[in-house]
Amino acid sequence: MDSFLQFQEKSADPDSRFLETGGFRVHYKISGSGGPLIVLLHGSFLSIRSWRDVAGPFSEKATVLVFDRPAFGLTSRPIPSSKNNVRYSAEAQSDLVVQLVKRTGHEKAVLVGNSTGGTLALLTALRYPEHVQGLVLAGAMIYSGYATSEVPSFIKPFLTGMSPVFSRLMKFLITRLYDRNIRGFWHNRELLCDEILAAYRRDLMVGEWSRAFWELFLETRHLGLQKKLGDLEIPVLVITGEHDLTVRTEESLRLAEDIAGAELEIIPDCGHLPQEETPDAFAAAVIAFLENKMKVI
Repeated sequence: MDSFLQFQEKSADPDSRFLETGGFRVHYKISGSGGPLIVLLHGSFLSIRSWRDVAGPFSEKATVLVFDRPAFGLTSRPIPSSKNNVRYSAEAQSDLVVQLVKRTGHEKAVLVGNSTGGTLALLTALRYPEHVQGLVLAGAMIYSGYATSEVPSFIKPFLTGMSPVFSRLMKFLITRLYDRNIRGFWHNRELLCDEILAAYRRDLMVGEWSRAFWELFLETRHLGLQKKLGDLEIPVLVITGEHDLTVRTEESLRLAEDIAGAELEIIPDCGHLPQEETPDAFAAAVIAFLENKMKVI
């Protein structure tokens, strides 16, 4: 048994499940029963831990699926090669979302995404409209960051060839700046306890984590999502913290305007992670959306 598999088995919870697909061993959990399927998509540098305070309330109303995205949490971190089909691209992660939806026996799901998880939720809805019945986009990166970054094609072969060097540099930088970065997601930083911050570090920094994050970086490209917002024909709720400095509140306000019929919820006294910083307000907003707008619970 390799070291990461040992880590998975040692760290898994009683309700942890694993799916072998695309060269990954994906860690996921399912809770609740009946009602719609809700899939929760966490942001970068985080894990399923990000949904710890809202998965329970959601599971009282619906079936909830939460998983660790590739490069994070207890999901494995294989290195792409000519001998496997491992991909860390946004499209590959979108494919994974649909695979997990079908794994539960459902054909459609409501996708709830935070930060880069919101990017992937929107991308999945655009690529697989038959499998997405609604979207909740919380501090979603659509006009900046992950959704608009791109590694120039002319330099990518060089960066790929130098992956061992650059991944070590990335490891140094992330390790040094990690705590400051995570704290920056919060408005009331005193609410982020040292235990949760340490747990997030453990979730990320295992196995070939820096190489996996480097591969994730190499796969980034401009997704052009803002040009496709008019294609959405499903209910959408946009949520933003009043003091979100990571995906600035103005970007979420723009997103709600650019999506026809979208609802907007601004949560006061909150930063980039409303599901963690103000879980009661976040859960109430999502449940109201499912009850009143979507009428699925």
